[in-house]
Amino acid sequence: MGRVTICGVDTSTLPKLNSKECDELLKRIKDGDEKARELFLMANMRLVLSCVGRFSKAQESADDLFQVGMVGLLKALDNFDVTLNVKFSTYAVPMILGEIRRALRDRTTIKVSRSLRDTAYKALKARERMLENCVNEPNMLEVAEEIGVPLKEVACALDAVSEPVSFFEPVFNDGEDSLELVDQLADKKETSDNWSEKISLYEALGDIPERELEVIKLRYFDGRTQIEISKLIGVSQAQISRLEKSGLDRLKTMLE
Repeated sequence: MGRVTICGVDTSTLPKLNSKECDELLKRIKDGDEKARELFLMANMRLVLSCVGRFSKAQESADDLFQVGMVGLLKALDNFDVTLNVKFSTYAVPMILGEIRRALRDRTTIKVSRSLRDTAYKALKARERMLENCVNEPNMLEVAEEIGVPLKEVACALDAVSEPVSFFEPVFNDGEDSLELVDQLADKKETSDNWSEKISLYEALGDIPERELEVIKLRYFDGRTQIEISKLIGVSQAQISRLEKSGLDRLKTMLE
């Protein structure tokens, strides 16, 4: 990772620890060594920064997310059990990500009912407790059983408080080639038959006399009544009816 300045901290100046040094510092921290704690936190700021990078599309500033991530890092350090055969980073990353997601969720502009928000809060808290006692991240079914709420309700609650994703969110980017979420969504209303019919229709419309075309557009594209069209154009409703019928007959003939 290159040089990055965030919250006034130049990451290139942060200390780097190997596995042995990390384990020694954790033991000293457990014994109440504050200097070891400060050094350990500084060395793991890069871990927080890597987590913040996953939320690059969020509207919150990177500095704000970094500070929230540091709260997650502190929680992870306070709750980490050095007797477990688990790397600290493996335990800390879900805690940091969870803290950032919770902050983004609480600031969302989408209104969520109190009951859904309460269910989501219980599920997230239960997940954090379960993470403290196991290596693998608990799945949604396990969380639902832990809080005694049906799986469907937990899924809906967590979905309701999650950060909205734009249809134009990039899912792949390789130089000039890019793919957005909207590119992966199927439109069941638009089929190959529909497209061919629309092309034929627009080609046929181009061959209709201007007066008849104007009436058809107002009638079937804008949803106007014959009375409204007669007032707009300044001719009688009977004449509008004749123009409409003549235009439709031409269309039918050309499309057939």
